[in-house]
Amino acid sequence: MGRRNRERRAAKKKQRRRPAAEREHSRSDTGPSRAQILEGLVIALSTAADLPGPGRAAELLEQYRGYERELDIAADLVVHEAIRAAWERGWSPTDLHEIARRRVDAPVVRYLDAAIVLESQRYSAPTLHPRWSAELAEISAAAGSSATAPQMWNWAASHSTGEHAVITIVLQLLHLLGRIPKIQPVLPLPGEHRQAPGGAEGVDEKMLARVRALLAKAEATEYPDEAEALSAKAQALMVRHSWREAVADHDRGRAAVAAARRIWIGNPYVAAKVALVQAVAQANRCRTVWIKDLGCVVTVGSETDLDLVELLATSLLVQASRAMLVAGRHHGVRGQTRTKSFRLSFLVAYAARIGERLSAASSSATAELQRDDRLLPVLAARNRAADETFTRLFPATVASPLVAYDPAGTGAGRAAADTAMLDVRDSIAG
Repeated sequence: MGRRNRERRAAKKKQRRRPAAEREHSRSDTGPSRAQILEGLVIALSTAADLPGPGRAAELLEQYRGYERELDIAADLVVHEAIRAAWERGWSPTDLHEIARRRVDAPVVRYLDAAIVLESQRYSAPTLHPRWSAELAEISAAAGSSATAPQMWNWAASHSTGEHAVITIVLQLLHLLGRIPKIQPVLPLPGEHRQAPGGAEGVDEKMLARVRALLAKAEATEYPDEAEALSAKAQALMVRHSWREAVADHDRGRAAVAAARRIWIGNPYVAAKVALVQAVAQANRCRTVWIKDLGCVVTVGSETDLDLVELLATSLLVQASRAMLVAGRHHGVRGQTRTKSFRLSFLVAYAARIGERLSAASSSATAELQRDDRLLPVLAARNRAADETFTRLFPATVASPLVAYDPAGTGAGRAAADTAMLDVRDSIAG
């Protein structure tokens, strides 16, 4: 090929390249800016979340093909904004995780967990309430390495999820977050916690660890007598610690303060399980209200008493469920396990009897300590604080009695509860 032919071909090649370059230049001059693209994507994601589905994901990908990076960033922006809005409506990390478990599929829950971890990185640790930090730590452990920003494509890669599927997950999450109701906040917003000078030192973590270990053994053992003894010892440890803490706070001039927290109840037989939580709470100087539509119980009392209620109620729920299954097999008809009415009646009766025995044990133990003139006024102050906080949070509540209909289930439930050795007088007096 001659020199002139080579020059002509080079000139033609240059000419062919020019329109593409000119088009790119024109786009950068007159097309939307990156900020405008992100704004459009945020609006598109929010709109698509009203009716999430694979079809909406395909539409978004087709409309914004070539802007995958911007789509990734926009997904973070809109999800984090929705999470922050949930905080402002009274929800905490555990609350969001629990409501998601009940209303969406597991992949959406996992995506939410990672998003909560990423959203929380904007707050410094001292501005998070200790319980908020504890909830966040649990969710962070579950999310693992998938909590990487920007989240969507990284999460999809680490979970072997396609682009249509992960966008659908994001839309389903936004759909959920956009429809959760406003609830009563029980913790300060992230970024707004301030430790008051001379405030309480917090719950004794070593004591809680000992109680958790005892209750874990109670749940694991196959021997009812051993489980009963372990549960009773755990109750004794926490009650004794609670009273000593109350007196110590009084001696330091600290006023009685009540807090609130939510305990989430899983299916089935939610109402009966709620009754068990309420029985434990009442016996330990805490107030309760059941948020039926959400499936949780709010308990109000001192932080230490709330810890006791949460730990003991959780353990007793495990033990009650196990005892119910065993009793169902023993009371079966023609080789069949008992009906739903038997199991419900069992749990209702179990809760009622546990409440009776816990209340009797608490009253007896209080009588043992009347020799300390400081104790009863201090406990009265804690009761007043709990009442005032409960009334402020829930000014209008309605009693909802729970009735058991199966006589066999009722009898079996009370018998199972009667085996729980919850009298803590000896442990406290010692």
